[in-house]
Amino acid sequence: MTDRSTHIVFLLFPGITQLDFTAPAQAFCRMPGAKLVGAAKIADPIATDSGFSIVPTHDFASALQADILCIPGGHGVADALHDAATIDFIARQAAGAAWVTSVCTGAFLLGRAGLLEGKRATTHWGYTHLLPLVGAVHEAARVVEDGRVVTSGGVTSGLDFALTLIARMQGDAVAQAIQLAIEYDPAPPFAGGHPDRAPEAVTAGLKERVYDAAAARMEQALGRQI
Repeated sequence: MTDRSTHIVFLLFPGITQLDFTAPAQAFCRMPGAKLVGAAKIADPIATDSGFSIVPTHDFASALQADILCIPGGHGVADALHDAATIDFIARQAAGAAWVTSVCTGAFLLGRAGLLEGKRATTHWGYTHLLPLVGAVHEAARVVEDGRVVTSGGVTSGLDFALTLIARMQGDAVAQAIQLAIEYDPAPPFAGGHPDRAPEAVTAGLKERVYDAAAARMEQALGRQI
């Protein structure tokens, strides 16, 4: 370990899925030396998908250089894909970061910034078929590491990604202690958190209600230039 702070910069944008941000943030904030930054285009409260807002710590101009850059996802990604300031911020921060990471559909923002070309990657199961549109090769895993690029699946996968990266940086014992401190001992009531295990009718119903349209909107957004 080192005495130097580790700057962990999270991109914040309207329509963010709050758990994509708050789950890894809860793990990273307990890592020795961690300094967390929530950076947004403007340092005003950011509306999440949960009915409440998050207050950024910095705007893009004042954000610290990331050691770990993390791009969360959410339904707001489709709009953020067309914001030149957001994509420029991701690219500039990534250039100086040791680790470039995403949770859920945040992968498409990394892709828009040119960071997934030829990389193995993952995202939320409802969008994995779109990864080739940003030059990525889908790998069926909850957390995918390809060099300094680490992507994770939907929403709760952010906690797995954070613990994985903490272990890479500071050792298994530190990551295990953090996992114990936050009592991350999942025992869900249903073995159905992924289409591979969920009942087919549940998966089909959710796709019809939410993800078919959401993925089509994302595909359309990826096809448009900034």
